Amino acid sequence: MIRDSVGLLLEEGGRLTGVALGGHDRLAHFVVEGAEDMAGALDAELRTRTRAPRIGIGLDRRAVVVKALDLPGGNEGDLGQMVSFELERHVPFPAEEICSSWVELPGEAAQSRRLLVTALGRRTLDHPLDLLARAKRRPAAIMVASHELPGLLSRALPPRRTVWAHRHGGRTDLLMLVGPTLHMSRSVASADPLGLAREIRRSLPLVGWEQCDVVWLSGDEAAAWTADRDLERALDAPVSTPPYDTRWSGLVAALPPEGSGAGLLALAVALGARRPAFDLLPAGLRPWKLTRPHLVTAGIACATVLLGLSFAITHVALSERYLGRVNDEIRRLEPEAKAVETLAAERDRTRRLLAGLDSARRASLPALSTLRNLTETLPEAAWLQTLNMDPEGVELIGQSVAASQLIPILEGSPWLERVEFTSPVTQLQGKEQFRIHAAWEGRPAPPARER
Repeated sequence: MIRDSVGLLLEEGGRLTGVALGGHDRLAHFVVEGAEDMAGALDAELRTRTRAPRIGIGLDRRAVVVKALDLPGGNEGDLGQMVSFELERHVPFPAEEICSSWVELPGEAAQSRRLLVTALGRRTLDHPLDLLARAKRRPAAIMVASHELPGLLSRALPPRRTVWAHRHGGRTDLLMLVGPTLHMSRSVASADPLGLAREIRRSLPLVGWEQCDVVWLSGDEAAAWTADRDLERALDAPVSTPPYDTRWSGLVAALPPEGSGAGLLALAVALGARRPAFDLLPAGLRPWKLTRPHLVTAGIACATVLLGLSFAITHVALSERYLGRVNDEIRRLEPEAKAVETLAAERDRTRRLLAGLDSARRASLPALSTLRNLTETLPEAAWLQTLNMDPEGVELIGQSVAASQLIPILEGSPWLERVEFTSPVTQLQGKEQFRIHAAWEGRPAPPARER
C-alpha cells in the first residue's frame, strides 16, 4: 500500500508536472501547461485524481542556490545565525528574504563541520504558495525536486562515489552521492554525452573528488545516452541506469515515456519523506508533525498516567481487601453482637418495668395502713360506715356520740390536714351522723407506719 500523496514539479515557464499516488501501486500522471487559470486547472486535475489534502512541491534545481559551507569543528553556537551570515556572500538577494535549509554532511569529528545548504529568495516561494492557495490546497513541503531522487534508491547501497545525471527540459541535474547521501548538486546545459562528461569532470572538484566510481543516467534520452559508450570512455567510469528500490521500480516503469524526466522528479517528490531534509516551506506554514521531543513528552505523560492508574488500582485493591477483612470480622462477631443487643433490650425492658412498679408504688394508696391508723386514732364511741380515699384526700362517713370532737382529733394526725364537715351533722338513733373530708398533708398518701 502507498499512502495518498501528490508531487508537483514546478518548472520554469509555469509548466506543472504532477504525480498522484494512492492505493495498491496506483499512479496518475498529469501535466498542466498553457492554461489561463493555472490554479483552476490544477484544482480540476487534483479533484479527479486524488483525495490527498496536502501537496508536495518540487522546485527546479535552477531556482535555488546550493552551497557547501565549512564551519569550525566543535562549534555549538547558533547554527542558523552562522549559516545566514555565510549565505549573505553567496546569494543574489537580500538577507531578510533568504529562505534556507541545510543538512550536516558526515565527516571526522576533529575536522570542520561541512553543511550542504539550499537557499532561495522569498519571492521565489510566492508563486507556488499563491498557486496552491488559489487551488484550495495546502503545501506539505517545498523541496528541490532533484534532491529527492535518492529516495528512490535502496537504503543498502554501498558507499560508492556516484554521479547521478538526470535530464529534463533540455537540462541536466547532477547529483554527487556517496551511497544514498547527497553531497552536492548542479544544473548544467549539455547537448550531447561528451558535453555532459565535461560538466561532470568540472563538478568533481566541488566535492573534492578526482574520479567517480559510477555514473547513473535517468530522464529524457537516458536510454540513448546510456548506450553511447563515449560518455563511459570520457569519464573512465561505468554508466548505467540508477538501481531503483524494488518498492518503487514498478512506479518508475509506469511513468509515460513522454516527459519521463519531469515525471520522475514529480514521482520522487510524491514519494519523498514527510520531513524532507531540505524543506524550504516557511516554518509558519509547515504542517504540525510529531517530533522526537513530542514523543518523549507523550511518553512521559503516558508513563505518568499509567503510574497514576496503577496507584489508583492498587489503592482500590488494598481498600477492598481491607474492607473484606472488616466484613469477615463483622460476620464473626455478629452472633456475639446480637447476644449483647438482646441483653441490652432485656435490660431496658427490666428498667422500664421497675420504673413502672416504682411509679405505681409511689402513686398507690395504702388502704390497709390507712384503716389501721384510723382505727387507732378515732375514739371508741365513733365508727365508720364508709371510707373513700383518692389522691386528693380521704372522706369519712359514720356515726359518733360527739361528731364535733372528731375534727381536732383528725387535725392532730400527722398525715391529714384541712379536716372539715362536708354536710351537716344529723341525729340518727341517738347518734350523730357525720360526713368529714380531709386532705393528705404534703403528699398524696400517708406513709406506712412502722410497727
